[in-house]
Amino acid sequence: MAPPKNVNIAVIGTGGVGSVFLSQLAWIAKHTPSTHFSLCYIAMIDKALYHKDYSEIDIDTAVATMEATGSALPAIPAIIDYLAGAPHKVIMVDNTSSGAIAESYPAFLRRGISIVTPNKKAFSGSYQLWQDIFAAAQSGGSLVYHESSVGAGMPIISTMKDFVQTGDEVTKIEGVFSGTMSYLFNSFAPLRGTGSKWSDNVKKAKELGFTEPDPRDDLNGLDVARKVMILGRLAGLPIESPNSFPVQSLIPKELESAKSGDEFLQRLPEFDERMEEHKVAAQNAGKVVRFIGSIDMVSKHVKVGMEWFYPSDPIATLKGSDNIISFHTKRYGSMPLIVRGQGAGGDVTAMGVSGDLLKVLVQLG
Repeated sequence: MAPPKNVNIAVIGTGGVGSVFLSQLAWIAKHTPSTHFSLCYIAMIDKALYHKDYSEIDIDTAVATMEATGSALPAIPAIIDYLAGAPHKVIMVDNTSSGAIAESYPAFLRRGISIVTPNKKAFSGSYQLWQDIFAAAQSGGSLVYHESSVGAGMPIISTMKDFVQTGDEVTKIEGVFSGTMSYLFNSFAPLRGTGSKWSDNVKKAKELGFTEPDPRDDLNGLDVARKVMILGRLAGLPIESPNSFPVQSLIPKELESAKSGDEFLQRLPEFDERMEEHKVAAQNAGKVVRFIGSIDMVSKHVKVGMEWFYPSDPIATLKGSDNIISFHTKRYGSMPLIVRGQGAGGDVTAMGVSGDLLKVLVQLG
């Protein structure tokens, strides 16, 4: 029997997704005898744990050990130098939403450090960064996977890549890309019944943990815009930024300057009538209103915002906080390929990251 393959793992970010990922990594390490996973670096917001001799960190106790004995967080160039000197091939797992780390991906990749991440900012930043990331991976002989940057653990990125890499022609992409927006509109404008007030739904979504601490970070539409950008770029559109296509914000102009998320929620009921008008107009047309992102590859038109759908449409029948993405391609003809399921949450997002880790492992040889 061949000896196990050795790989060094670095984990940045141990919060909601990061902590679940570490649990999944521990399980994978115990159930993959063909590979020895050696955790050589782990970091959180203000602490890091690593050893100059690259001695292994126990995965099960890594976070507790880091919190008790961790050192100050090194600068990013120092992290890159440290990982580039590791005894085995390195996979860096970035479980943060840090823009600074995302902008440093090319520097990691050029040094032969592969990356798996759910960090959207790396792939929805400037188009130049997008190009630099994949050029750096090629020059450094490294790999970069980001399945969980769109749809958590749902196979959205991999499906999109399969279309492109096998020569299919994507003509349109459309769907509900946000678990937050899905929950809000499924509750506000259900297929049956009248639903409840918009402001009440936003408050409940925040209480359930479906929104960011400040709900405006969800309601501005930028989260959906970033995900649409990523798919559009994979399909071949050189989209520069969310400012280059229409993105509808659901934040009343009068509340954009609210000093806090709490103040925003307190005043939001003043504007319920505006959202009610959208719902009633859709109902009068025999439809329901949903918040979607869409890309028309033929016209190269990208947009994010509210649209109306007949009750029989798969987008209208979503429940809870589920996501749905429809891929229209030449091969699939008039019936799109639909991917539907839980598009948010630590467990499924971490699963997407873990799946990417295994894909990189296979290709590292």
